[in-house]
This record gives sequence, structure tokens and C-alpha cells, in this order.
Amino acid sequence: MEFLIKLIVFLPVVGFLIAGMAGRQIGDKASMIITSGLVSIAGLASWFVFGEVALLGNVPPTIHVLDWVNSGTLSFNWAFKVDTLTAVMLVVVNTVSALVHWYSMGYMEDDPHKPRFFAYLSLFTFAMLMLVTSDNLVQMFFGWEGVGLASYLLIGFWYKKPSANAAAIKAFVVNRVGDFGFALGIYAVFLLVGSVEIDVIFARIGEYETATLSFLGHEYHAITVIALLLFVGAMGKSAQLGLHTWLPDAMEGPTPVSALIHAATMVTAGVFLVARFSPVFELSPVALTVVTYVGAATALFAASVALVQNDIKRVIAYSTCSQLGYMFVALGVSAYGGAIFHLFTHAFFKALLFLGAGSVIHAMHHEQDMRKMGGIKNKIPLTYIVMVIGTLAITGMPGLSGYFSKDLIIEAAYAATTPGAEFAFVMVITAALMTSFYSWRLIFMTFHGQTRADNDTFDHAHEGPWTIKLSLLLLAVGAVFAGWFYKGSFIGDGRFTFWNGSLVTSAGDVMDQAHHVPAAVIWSPFVAMVLGFGLAWYFYMRGSDIAKRTAETWDGLYAFLLNKWYFDELYNLIFVRPAFWLGRVFWKRGDEDTIDGFGPNGVSGLVAGVAARVRKLQTGYVYHYAFAMIIGLAIAVTWFMAQSGAH
Repeated sequence: MEFLIKLIVFLPVVGFLIAGMAGRQIGDKASMIITSGLVSIAGLASWFVFGEVALLGNVPPTIHVLDWVNSGTLSFNWAFKVDTLTAVMLVVVNTVSALVHWYSMGYMEDDPHKPRFFAYLSLFTFAMLMLVTSDNLVQMFFGWEGVGLASYLLIGFWYKKPSANAAAIKAFVVNRVGDFGFALGIYAVFLLVGSVEIDVIFARIGEYETATLSFLGHEYHAITVIALLLFVGAMGKSAQLGLHTWLPDAMEGPTPVSALIHAATMVTAGVFLVARFSPVFELSPVALTVVTYVGAATALFAASVALVQNDIKRVIAYSTCSQLGYMFVALGVSAYGGAIFHLFTHAFFKALLFLGAGSVIHAMHHEQDMRKMGGIKNKIPLTYIVMVIGTLAITGMPGLSGYFSKDLIIEAAYAATTPGAEFAFVMVITAALMTSFYSWRLIFMTFHGQTRADNDTFDHAHEGPWTIKLSLLLLAVGAVFAGWFYKGSFIGDGRFTFWNGSLVTSAGDVMDQAHHVPAAVIWSPFVAMVLGFGLAWYFYMRGSDIAKRTAETWDGLYAFLLNKWYFDELYNLIFVRPAFWLGRVFWKRGDEDTIDGFGPNGVSGLVAGVAARVRKLQTGYVYHYAFAMIIGLAIAVTWFMAQSGAH
């Protein structure tokens, strides 16, 4: 198994090197097949490892790759930690990545830079695998920054679009804020425990349950400080409220990028981080409370914004942000298995929705505005069917994946007695109603009614090639069956054996209590789903202008939601403008006026001034030079006479 795990991690980077360095020589088709084939092999191997580790309990010891750092008391190697949590993430990352690779072969068929695109996809996959298999925080940070770099390259892949470049820079900068918090958390862990190796941290952390850290003359609970700093990193990668602004703009990248980043990989890194460090978070009730409140607020915020968005990809992007909020609510109330289960099921139906949206965009000649669609369900029937399946899954239709994982989170929030749990329950139920509304709004506006597209676009709308269809069908299977098939392992009675210590689990915890909540709580997500569907049908399927009239009546609220609660404008006022003003001050007054003025420009100006004055003495007339010589001789004689008189 050790060799197989190394293959899983390193096959994508081999594809990256081949396509990235030799793409022009081997051609587009070879680049696509090699990268897609290698990631697919890694994906199949990941399912085998998942079966061995998670289902059969054959957990391998830490896999040593090479010696890395040995400096004083800081010592760690490059090694792979493979337990159930890792196995789940390997399946999620490699399965979705493989399907995105194959899907991209059809979606990017007209792009002239396919080898570069597929190289970036494989690089992203490798970085994410490094993150989830790391056995120490430094290696995890390497993968963490790697996915940040790869996401920057993928979001800005169409570099000739100014909006794509701006979105890539925005994602990079916002994530640096979270990454700074993560880095401080790593420093704090080493300061407290004396190690960055995950197993050593977990073995020693209990000894420091009452320890404090001193900062600016104040004492703070050390484990709370560490947990909150790690959570700041998680907020950046998983786009939680406050550090979420990069996520919707990331839609400027090609649609397969959106599926890869927002469905199952980069945005779930924060959820994975908190789940991995569940033994640390369990020792800090304050940190868990913060996680609960932030997750609940994010779930409601993103769902409310998705209600009125018109770009099909932005609706799904805000949906992702909202569903990540659900996962953090589960983490905050200590339902760690529920959070990872929702991460697992969400990967299938959200990737399905993103790639389905990409199929729509491909059919509509790259049109993304739902107001210019409609009436195309008979043009692209397969895409319509799979997107309805994805919608049923995310809204919680009984029997489908989202029903088992999302409803469990709602029930756990109700059952929990920790601070913030009641608030979280109200928020996630409200978000469930909104989720149903905006999801069915997308279906109705895109596929039903009279078309609003121009005649040429509508007439030529058609399904994509077989690679697109195959990816959609496989994801649809996951969206239907993944929740039902694995519910007993992730969140049922078999979870203790399944997780095998990779997450904090205990008898009588909130996961047990979630299975014994009142019937009204159990039925509430279903009621929210039906109400959301009914409202969406009433607004968009009756053939009236009720949606338009509602927006005009509540124009202030509509503008507030359409402009994403004005977070971008607020950040522009508080951070961007002052940063630009400060930059101009340093540039003009500091650099140009001071440094250049007194430095190279000042010296060169002085030399030029002296040279200009001296140049005036060079007239070219002999009598001028003779006069100067006589004056000089007179001065010299006068000086010698003065010196002689002094003696």
C-alpha cells in the first residue's frame, strides 16, 4: 500500500511536468490524455485505499518519503499520514479532479493553450494531495500555498481578460490574509508543544490545557489562540464570511476550474484543517463557538445573495459558500463526522451543478446570464436531467446525498447545547429554504418557459461531446447514491470503527443526540425544501412578472442582496483606497521626491548643473583662455607673496 499511496500523490505532478514542459512537443491531444489518464489512475487507486483504510481498517504507518528539516529542536520529515480522514479526502480530490480533467477535454476544445491548462489542473491536484496527506504542519502549509498558487494560475488562465486577472489577484491577496493567520498558528503550536508533527501535537496537547501565551503584556489561553489562528486560515481557503469576497469573482476562470476549486478541493481545505485538528479544537469551547457563529452567518449570508444573482455560475458559487457554512456549523458543534460527510456528498452534487452549468454555457455560446436563457431543456435534455438531480440532492430530497448529510447537520445544530447552537439552527433552516428557492430558480430560468436567447444561439444549442456527458453521468450517480451508501459509516453506528481515531468521536456525543431530535426538527428541512420549490415555481413558472414587481417593490433589499451586502464596497473604502493612497504617498513623496530626489536624480542633477556652468567657460576664444591664465597666475603670485610675508 505504501507504493500505491506514493503513486496517488505523485502521478498528478508527473502529468504536470510532462504537459507543462513538453506540451508543445507532444501536442494538445497527448497532453490532455496523459494528464487525465494519470489523475484517473490516482483516482481509482484512491478508492482502493479508501476501502482498505476506512472500510477494512488497514491503516498503514506514517509513510516516510525523505528527510527534510533537522534544526535544533525543530525536526520533521516529508511523510504521508494516511488514516480514514486522509482516505476520504483522497477519494474526493482525485475523483472530482479526474472527472474535471475529462470534462475539460470537451469544454476547452477550442482553446489554443490546452497543454498549459491541463498542466495547471494537475499541479492543483498535486498541491491538494500534499495538503491532505501531510503528517506535519509545514508540509501542510506547503500544500496550502500550492493550491493558492495553482488557483491563481487557473482563475487568471484567460489572462487577456482584465476581469480574470483582477479576480486572480483578488483571490491571491484575500487568501494571504488567511494564510498569515495559519502561519501564526503554526508558530504558536511550535512555541507551545515544541513540534509541528501532527501525531506529536495530539499526543502532547492535553498537557497544555490550561497553558497561556503572553502577548503585549496580556495572558491568553494558549489552545484558544492556536485554534482561532488555524481557523483564520480555514476562513480564507473556505471563503467564510469576512474572507469570502474572492470566491464569486473566481468565476472568471473557465468553468472546469470553478468545479475543481469550489466543489471539492480548495474550498474544502479549511474544513479539512479544522477536522484534522479536532483534538485541539475540542479543548477550546471559545474557538468552537466562534466556528459555529461564523459558519451559521456564512450559510445565511451566501444563500441570501444567491437568491437574486443572474450569472448561473455565481449562483452556484454562493451556494458553495453557503454549504461550507453548514460544514463549519457541524464542526462548531463537534459533529465532525457530519461535516466531513457533507463535504463528501457535496463534492458530487456541487461538481455536477458546476459542470452542468458549464454544459449550459457551452451550449449557449458562452452566455452565462440566466436572463438570456430559458426554454432549452429539450435542446440539452441530458444536462437538464443531471442538473435537476443535482438540485434535488442539494435541496435535500429524501434518499439523495444531500438529504443524509445536510439534514444531519441541521439536527446536530438543534441537539447541541453549546453556545451558538440555537443561532446556528435558525440560520441553517432559513438557509435551507433559500437554497431550495435559488436552486429551483436557476432550473426554471435556465431550462423552462419561453427562450430569451437570440435565435441563432437558441437554434444552435446542443449537448457537448462524450467527455462532458460521461463526467456528468458519473457525478449524477454519486449525487444519488453516495449519501445512502455511506451514511452508516460516516454518521451511523459504524462511525467509531470507520473513523478509527482520525476524528474526535465518543459515545453519547452530539452525533448520537442528532438521531433523537423531535419529529418537527426532522421534517423541517423537507418543509423548507417544499416551500422553496413552491415559491420559485410561483415566481418564475406562472408566466407573470411577479419577480420583477417584487424586486421593484423591495428595491432597497434587492439592491442590498444584488450587491452582496456591499462587502466589496466596504472593503474598498476601508482597505483598498487607503492602501492606494498610502502607496501613492510612498511612491511620489518617498520614492520620487526623497529617495530619487536626494539619491540618483539629485546627484545626477548636481553633476549636470556643475557641468552646465563649467561648460560656459569653454568659449573657444584664445584671448579668453589667455585672460584666465593671467588671472590664475596673478592669484598664484599673490598667494606666494602672502605666504612669504607671513614668515
